[in-house]
Amino acid sequence: MADYDLVLFGATGFTGTLTAEYLARSAPPGCRWALAGRNRAKLEDLRTRLAAIDERLGTVPLLSADIADPDSLRAVAASAKVVATTVGPYLHYGEPLVAACAAEGTDYVDLTGESEFVDRMYLAHHAKAAETGARLVHSCGFDSIPHDLGAWYTVRQLPEDVPLQVDGYVRVGAMPSGGTFLTAMTAFSRQAAANRAAKDRAAAEPPPAGRRVRVPIGSPHRVPGTGQWAVPLPTIDPQVVGHSARASARYGPDFRYRHFAAFSGLPSVAAATAGAGALFAAAQLTPARDALSKLLAPGQGPSLARRAKSWFSVRFIGSGGGHHVTTEVSGGDPGYDETAKMLAESALCLAFDELPATAGQVTTATAMGDALIERLMRAGMGFRTL
Repeated sequence: MADYDLVLFGATGFTGTLTAEYLARSAPPGCRWALAGRNRAKLEDLRTRLAAIDERLGTVPLLSADIADPDSLRAVAASAKVVATTVGPYLHYGEPLVAACAAEGTDYVDLTGESEFVDRMYLAHHAKAAETGARLVHSCGFDSIPHDLGAWYTVRQLPEDVPLQVDGYVRVGAMPSGGTFLTAMTAFSRQAAANRAAKDRAAAEPPPAGRRVRVPIGSPHRVPGTGQWAVPLPTIDPQVVGHSARASARYGPDFRYRHFAAFSGLPSVAAATAGAGALFAAAQLTPARDALSKLLAPGQGPSLARRAKSWFSVRFIGSGGGHHVTTEVSGGDPGYDETAKMLAESALCLAFDELPATAGQVTTATAMGDALIERLMRAGMGFRTL
């Protein structure tokens, strides 16, 4: 039996601290959890903050672990049922912990939005995790839970065994997190490497038998029923939805998902497109990339008051077999508060809930599906049919 139900690695960063505080308020009685990191003094300071929430947490265990010390990571993985990590960028710092969890048969959750990292981890560690029984679940924050579970929630309301089409439309009123900003800059600068990783994974991963799954880019258009404008949103989210669809026949014999950002008018579209283009151009030049990355570094974030004004919503329009459905996933501050909530609830779901038998690298919809939706709804996120 593992010593801990859950270990939070990287707990002293901005999002890590929010996740620890969420667990302090929301972990069930009897949950055995610990904090892990390389800086003992920072871990002790965090434990003091948690004790102000619940005095019993003044003795929460502290584990020494460092990405540069594989033995320390293996010890953490061996001690836990689930390890949750906020230590990014994951392309730089993520693989040693994935490897440790795969080897030890320990469930793993992270916050990555880096498609190259996810594809490389599939190639390197999926087979070992499938052998040991570990569930490696990437992208358990705003990337990509609202989109992955939202598409699943929508599909569940459409007929079975017919071709299905779902479009997702994302609206956000919030600052990007430092981690999200650095993820975007890294992705912009590594397009060729990311494309190679995707091709290598496609060649190695068996396709669904007798079924087809498509994730085309789509084109700009008006959002049906809203008057908003939609432009393709090339994040990791549609790829995650595609992996979920390949894993389950419930998505139908021919499933198509497209992913868009929704804007109120053409001026907003033009401004967002120009901004993204400028960031992409800057990311190709090392000095410009380094300078921009310092403006919003990981570990930094807005005040509680500013986060309280932030929000997100994702509208899904699905059709198939003559049926049509519109759904919505919504919540508060996506980059910080809701992301911490989603990571914590994902870890708790893997640790405590009755779930389908899965192993290897799997998505949130595949590993947790309805159980995680129920958890997030109880925690205040919205999943509804319009």
